[in-house]
Amino acid sequence: MKVSKQFILKSIFTLLFCLSLGLTSKLAAQADPQQVTKETFKGKIALDVRDSKEDWAPYSPKKAPAGSPNILFILYDDTGLAAWSPYGGAINMPTMQRLADNGITYSQWHTTALCSPTRSTLLTGRNHHLNGMAAITEAAAGFPGGSGRLPKQVATIGQILQDNGWSTFWIGKDHNVPEQDVASGGDRSTWPLQMGFDRFYGFLGGETNQWYPDLVEDNHFVEPPKTPEEGYHLSQDLADHALEFLKDQKATNPSKPWYMWYCPGANHAPHQAPEEYIAKYKGKFDEGYDAYRKWALPRMIAKGVIPKGTTYANFNPLPPGVANPGDEVLDWNKLSADEKKLFSRLAEVYAGFSEYTDAQVGRIIDYLEQTGQLENTVVIYAADNGASGEGSPTGSVNENKFFNGYPDELKENLKYIDKLGSPDTYEHYPTGWAAAFSTPFKMFKRYSEYAGGTCDPLVISWPKGIKAKGVVRDQFHHSTDIVPTILDICGLEMPKTYRGVPQYPLSGVSMRYTFDAAPNTKTQKHIQYFAMLGSRALWKDGWKAVALHTPLVGKGNFDKDEWELYNTDIDRAEVNNLAKKYPDKLKELIKDWNDEAAKNLVLPLDDRSAIEVLGIERPSSEAPRDLYKYYPKTSPVPEGVAVNVRGRSYKILADVDIKDANASGVLFAHGSRFGGHTLFVKDKKLNYVYNFLGIAPEQKFTSNVPITTGKHVFGMEFTREKAGPNGESLGTMKLYIDGKEVASGPMRTQSGKFTLAGDGLCVGFDSGDSVSKEYKTPGTFKGGEIIGVGVSVGKIEYTDLNNEAKRALGRD
Repeated sequence: MKVSKQFILKSIFTLLFCLSLGLTSKLAAQADPQQVTKETFKGKIALDVRDSKEDWAPYSPKKAPAGSPNILFILYDDTGLAAWSPYGGAINMPTMQRLADNGITYSQWHTTALCSPTRSTLLTGRNHHLNGMAAITEAAAGFPGGSGRLPKQVATIGQILQDNGWSTFWIGKDHNVPEQDVASGGDRSTWPLQMGFDRFYGFLGGETNQWYPDLVEDNHFVEPPKTPEEGYHLSQDLADHALEFLKDQKATNPSKPWYMWYCPGANHAPHQAPEEYIAKYKGKFDEGYDAYRKWALPRMIAKGVIPKGTTYANFNPLPPGVANPGDEVLDWNKLSADEKKLFSRLAEVYAGFSEYTDAQVGRIIDYLEQTGQLENTVVIYAADNGASGEGSPTGSVNENKFFNGYPDELKENLKYIDKLGSPDTYEHYPTGWAAAFSTPFKMFKRYSEYAGGTCDPLVISWPKGIKAKGVVRDQFHHSTDIVPTILDICGLEMPKTYRGVPQYPLSGVSMRYTFDAAPNTKTQKHIQYFAMLGSRALWKDGWKAVALHTPLVGKGNFDKDEWELYNTDIDRAEVNNLAKKYPDKLKELIKDWNDEAAKNLVLPLDDRSAIEVLGIERPSSEAPRDLYKYYPKTSPVPEGVAVNVRGRSYKILADVDIKDANASGVLFAHGSRFGGHTLFVKDKKLNYVYNFLGIAPEQKFTSNVPITTGKHVFGMEFTREKAGPNGESLGTMKLYIDGKEVASGPMRTQSGKFTLAGDGLCVGFDSGDSVSKEYKTPGTFKGGEIIGVGVSVGKIEYTDLNNEAKRALGRD
């Protein structure tokens, strides 16, 4: 086909004309200062200010309506319905009981079964997959529903309240920041201050050591104000800062309402508490977890939080292949005397930790009452998921073993029985207590198909706004319903567009109707899906469909899952499977689950193990590289962005100028006594310690020659040779001074992370809890200068790296 010259010219002209229209449109869309001023400024502008008239309206901060309430939201971790005294449990919670007596206790409030996902729903009011939180942030995947990053389509309750005149504070745990962004130089777009909070003090990850926490204040990392020897514990520190924030606000803006999200480290592992609180529970759990269930259920029924006639499921309700083998509950009657003693003590520590934290919350409630603020403060007291089964069937003195797929050993754990709860342990109770504290339900945290993972404590108190006192409400609700409730109380709405971005609609409904409703008022929630780590369920108008998931090796096998059916209105513990009796109802709910999954970006389902998922490299502003360089006098580098030496060979080289023959201290450290490695100088010798999951003895290598003054390259090299029986790496370690081997021997390294609690990579000191018993934290290097430290995970020969380091010291 022949194209004429005129046709080509006409086409070009048309294209240019269209492009010019587009450009004109873009220019027209830009703000015109004069037009904006004309539309917003209602005063008068003249040449002389004396002839002009001011208008402050466009520049004045928005004020909340007079009489607006304060909101204090207290959110614990890992707590089943049968743990706390207001629900009939053995753990004394006087502050929570005080609030329950002055408000409402909810018996059917549900969560997502895991930390980050639930917390995201409490931030945004949307289902966790719409928030990109299919699982914890450390398990993020490259899919819309599991990215581990809150999208711009889900404005937070902090942002809405902040924009409408509330002061906003966040205390304690976050766990909604992408792991790769938990870094001094990282992207802060999802840190609390960018999520609508004026102030923050706490920790960004999923857990932290209660004695040596990994802390952030506002937008920067900070060290704890004192040590455990000086009386430090995180629960007390968080309460101190909460009171500081509230007092500062009242000193300058006394008429302004506030919102505080208070998220202590309790009851998440590590379970650590002052000994006097642990001692309160001595002997209280000696009869075992089966006896506890039989004791707790009648008390729960008497409290009205569980219907009469409810029984409880078996401790191991799931068939083989469905439950993770590590989630098995051991028969108490078949345990040895030592096992019973250890297991009971682990429960005592958990209980003491919980009550101690409640006492710190009580300090805040006392302050509010003393200052006349409690009357118009909505206090929400809740937990984010069921009791945790991450302690394995035998319990643990180091929970990090769970995340490394490494088994606990009774003999090893018994060594620490008198130190449980102290800085020397990172403990977690066995799965039997997780099941008992989740009475009368099946399973516990992580299992979203059954209420043991999702049915959690919730108390709401608001003296000025709730007439009902000391009552129980049985309406079915979910964590997505908290944000709509707060908005309803405050007379606000979630905007359809926020900061120019169309918003996802709220997934929840307001619970305010329950405040003074008749006890038998029908729930206003209609449907709620559940999905977590491959498990799934759907609740709809009192009926619940549950998928029993049996994965194959290397394949999810989701299409082969067997579905169960329960009527939770009459069978709260989900014991009587009605799938065969009502097949049409089951088909209806399965279809509804698929519909909800499509609406909420749930797919694909992911049932991979913790080891598989936690080890994935995720995108960050810095791509993985073969050589990482670190320098002294910088903040600790968090685990998520530090060099990854897991399952591979690696080398560490430190350029050091020794100016004093008695120089000593840490050159490099990463991790803690519960898992980590460190290169340090002590007694004029170079040392390297790899602390494998805190299991004694430490793997220590010491140079066979002393160090001397002058410029040196100190280093080590681990060559991985094979995998051990639990996925650990086995190989040979060599220690070097100026390229000369000065120690060597076999060594094993962890397959998983050193910690989920912080304890980042340091140069010149060891933050938090020290990696090795050979020095006391911070172990600051003295007597010389550290030029820098390089860590190689590539194939570069040690000799070449040593020569490069020598050149850096000017010794080539």
